[in-house]
Amino acid sequence: MTVLLNTNYMQEVRLVLDLLITNATIVTVNKEKEIITNGAIAVKDNKIVNIGSSSELRKKYPSSKQVIDATGKVIFPGLINTHNHLFQVLYKGLGDDRLLSDWLTQVTFPISIHLTPEDVYLAALTGCMDGLHSGTTTMFDYMDSYPYPEIPDMVIEAFRQVGVRGIFGRGYLDTGREFGSPPELFQDLAAIEKDMTRLLTKYHNSEKGRIKIWLAPAAVWSSSMESLKMTSELAKAYRTQVAVHISETPFDRESSKKLYGVSDIDVLEKVGLMGPDLLMVHCVHLTPRDIRMTKHYDAKISHNPISNMYLSSGVAPIPAMLEAGITVGLATDGAGSNNSNDMLEVLKMTALLHKVEHKDPTIVTAEKVLEMATIDAAKALGLDNEIGSLEIGKKADIIIHSVG
Repeated sequence: MTVLLNTNYMQEVRLVLDLLITNATIVTVNKEKEIITNGAIAVKDNKIVNIGSSSELRKKYPSSKQVIDATGKVIFPGLINTHNHLFQVLYKGLGDDRLLSDWLTQVTFPISIHLTPEDVYLAALTGCMDGLHSGTTTMFDYMDSYPYPEIPDMVIEAFRQVGVRGIFGRGYLDTGREFGSPPELFQDLAAIEKDMTRLLTKYHNSEKGRIKIWLAPAAVWSSSMESLKMTSELAKAYRTQVAVHISETPFDRESSKKLYGVSDIDVLEKVGLMGPDLLMVHCVHLTPRDIRMTKHYDAKISHNPISNMYLSSGVAPIPAMLEAGITVGLATDGAGSNNSNDMLEVLKMTALLHKVEHKDPTIVTAEKVLEMATIDAAKALGLDNEIGSLEIGKKADIIIHSVG
């Protein structure tokens, strides 16, 4: 007599999970936008191996190292903060009632000149933990130009210790003194390229891919044309991505025109930076032409609504960007222009800001805001194959939220 066995089924039954979460409402944010009631998630080796009903998964996986009964709770993908300055945890409350240009020259630049490695380490550690409390599992840290060479290593060590998924944007500036850029933080191109190469070689895709290194010139008006061209070349050589502050205020656009004769987004096109691996931060004052250009090149945008309100920068044309099909992720920005690292607050403010600006309660829905903080943010960071939604095969970046 021949007996046929389903070996795949037997292997699944014998699998000992690392974690089984049961009895939850699961908001998957997958393409079908499924919401599973009384659902369960099975996790092994930091990956989601199954999602389904609690009764089904309990039968399928009788053994698990840890079981969480999430009755009365909702499970979401971990939130993704597409733009922060973790060192600014130390700057909370110091920049109130200032425009961006004054905030930079009167507060941020003068303090940044004196930052020590220990300062930055403690700020990054605190900021990462602060973010975790609001469900942020992925953090993009934009470390502006700094006075000590070991400062990037301090931020990356904080990523490691807290356990967040961290992207370190190595910031730099080398011009713009007439606009307030401090020469004490200037670096020549050789020094920037040498340190970028060191960081990319040592840390990029380390910790099993959990830590990545990006290039992050501060702004077009604080970057020489040579610096921006070097950025484009390094990004292509190391297959990494680039973030840059763009059109946050009219000041950004006007300063760029004084230096280069065109607005900041046009400069990016000239040096070959416009493309799918570019993340443009803020973009409050993009024109309809700029929006068309952004869509054409498939560049991504990081929306920082609380920071934009804090500094009176204006309201970014997010509904127009979304209608054009541009990928927009959400972010807190640094605590120096937010006074918080709370991504849940950002979700709420994003929806409310655009509703009141357009006097349309449906202009940006709660569903879309959640996508902007999860799957769209993952796309903005080039990580949507790994995180941003709760699906089999993706990383188990999960948050459990109590209802009520």
